[in-house]
Amino acid sequence: MAKDRRVSSKKGAQVGSGGQRRRGLEGKGPTPPAEMRKGHVKQRVAAAKARRAQGRPAAARRGGGRSTSELVVGRNPVVEALREGVPARTLYVQQFIDNDERVREALQLAAERGGINLMEAPRPELDRMTNGLNHQGLVLQVPPYEYAHPEDLVADAADRNEDPLVVALDGVTDPRNLGAVVRSVSAFGGHGVIVPERRAAGMTAGAWKTSAGTAARTPVARATNLTRALEQYKKAGLVVVGLAADGEHEIGDLEALGGPVVVVVGSEGKGLSRLVGETCDYRVRIPMPGGAESLNAGVAAGIVLYEAARRRS
Repeated sequence: MAKDRRVSSKKGAQVGSGGQRRRGLEGKGPTPPAEMRKGHVKQRVAAAKARRAQGRPAAARRGGGRSTSELVVGRNPVVEALREGVPARTLYVQQFIDNDERVREALQLAAERGGINLMEAPRPELDRMTNGLNHQGLVLQVPPYEYAHPEDLVADAADRNEDPLVVALDGVTDPRNLGAVVRSVSAFGGHGVIVPERRAAGMTAGAWKTSAGTAARTPVARATNLTRALEQYKKAGLVVVGLAADGEHEIGDLEALGGPVVVVVGSEGKGLSRLVGETCDYRVRIPMPGGAESLNAGVAAGIVLYEAARRRS
């Protein structure tokens, strides 16, 4: 037997919107400037400038961080590294080592520079440290390199009231090429170099040596994803110019080099990767009437940086 369900006609509290519809119609006010909108690239650049003003170390910046320590092994490499001003933490010298001219010079250079610990160690210990390499009784420990964040390079340019001039390396694995690019960026007034976190050259002792000391004043940033970093640069107002042998433009005709720009250089053999090439606003070529098919990354970057500096002067 069905139950009789009665519906009460008694008036009471009704479920409503709680005023949400009315408040929704009122609007949210004017849009805040880009520097105040969370997640906007200009807000991140402003935050990077604030971190620099507070003197926060590069290792604490998001996306930056440190590389691992490196050992320079052998008498000639150690002496050359000390001559070129490669940062060093400790010089290990084998006990009872034959005191030739290179050993004496290494000890003298380390003493003159200061801040380098001198440690005497037995040969078995040096063998263990170097995994059995022919260290010849001299081992130099290079401290980890502190990478910047890509946004810091744009912030540096803003601090100087200059249009950003940045070089990005795509697939360049030779540290000497990286060092040469750092040297060219410093020579032509650029604001830094950006490299991918994986499958790319890092700031090793070899890169430091090739930079001829300019790595001490020209930051190198490391990006987890180079394509994404380039897209963020575009949102910040930079023009992305990629070097390609089959580029549609010649560097001498590209007026964009006179403004905020990031120049992307690929490896000599493979050139730009597909995704990076598709991200570029322009693909430019360097005219080579002599008939050479390609240039290494260090030389190519130097030519384009010279053209950019000429347009900015």
